[in-house]
Amino acid sequence: MAESDRKPPTLKTIAALSGLAVPTVSRALSDAPDIGSKTKERVRQIAREIGYVPNRAGVRLKTGKTHVIALVLSTDHGIVNRTARLIASSAGALRDTRYHLNVTPYFPTEDPLTPVRYIVETRSADAIILNQTEPEDVRVRYLLDRNFPFATHGRTNWSDVHSYYDFDNLSFTHQAFDTLAARGRKSVLVVAPPPSQNYAREIREGAIEGAQANGISACVLDGATSDDSDDIILRTVVDKLRRAPEIDAILCSSTSAAMAAAAGIETVGRRVGTDVDLIGKETSRLLHLFRPKILTYFEDITKAGEFLARAAVKAVEEPDAPRPKSSNFPTPPVSRPPNKFCKTRSENDDMASSMNGPGFDRTRAPRGAAALATWQHVSARRRPSAHCRLRLRGHNLQASAPMS
Repeated sequence: MAESDRKPPTLKTIAALSGLAVPTVSRALSDAPDIGSKTKERVRQIAREIGYVPNRAGVRLKTGKTHVIALVLSTDHGIVNRTARLIASSAGALRDTRYHLNVTPYFPTEDPLTPVRYIVETRSADAIILNQTEPEDVRVRYLLDRNFPFATHGRTNWSDVHSYYDFDNLSFTHQAFDTLAARGRKSVLVVAPPPSQNYAREIREGAIEGAQANGISACVLDGATSDDSDDIILRTVVDKLRRAPEIDAILCSSTSAAMAAAAGIETVGRRVGTDVDLIGKETSRLLHLFRPKILTYFEDITKAGEFLARAAVKAVEEPDAPRPKSSNFPTPPVSRPPNKFCKTRSENDDMASSMNGPGFDRTRAPRGAAALATWQHVSARRRPSAHCRLRLRGHNLQASAPMS
């Protein structure tokens, strides 16, 4: 019999192979609490070996559920961002459950409510995960009005009645200003998120409060946000530093913004960590490879994705239960010494060594915009299983770093 003529395995197939009744197999695959863990694992193992896939249409007709969680994401993201990590961790939390993750993208020019409305009206998922939330997010209001299960990465004005996972950006900004003041910095430039996003409010409020508490000055960068392209951030930071040379510190709310700011600092002939302190919030540990003297705060997106997936399932399974909520609090900033792949001369952060040579002429190393362009070129060519390699005029700097 040809491979294409074979009938797909069914619950009866698994029952025959396991010696269990069909209803028992069905309940084991549905993670029913009255089925023992060893039985569940045996049934799942057989299902995996024979390639069993549930008939979603049949499941929906029988239960009214799709067993799908939809992660709705904007396509407007750079290479160095949280998107892939959020997808991987959310999917990982659903592994070995009856639920699967579908990613639903939408374009920056598209109404963000459109994909949410489609999912709800077609019932193509049982719950939705949202990110990039706004204080009065129309998507959240729509879902609340229709009593549709969901969870958000970030808070809204209605967070008391829905599940969310959030990074405490107010504490992050307060700590960052305390750190900069302790290092003797007096004038801080803040590269903030778009004003429409909820966490932008915390970053801006934290900057005002942190500056006042430490008796230093702060200003938010005009003309660019942390969500803009690297080129826009670079040009805007360079222009600001030239017009306001008193700036001696920059605070960035994203990894890509911090990299662009570092390039801007060097473009105007100043040094990161010596002339200008730079603080960046990152979701994958890349900044210390780019410039070791960048001060970093880590936001754990893996925990966020896992929590949000479980919260979405709970909203489906237990619609009347209290909605779970969680916040991730910042840890003290990390300023890493140069690693074994990077050396410094004097107090400069230039990449001044290679893996296969005693060193090289620092005048040949890319700096400023050239360094950023080199990093962008390499990042764009990364593969999920590949290492991240930064090429410096024929010299290699390699770090074991999975695609984030």
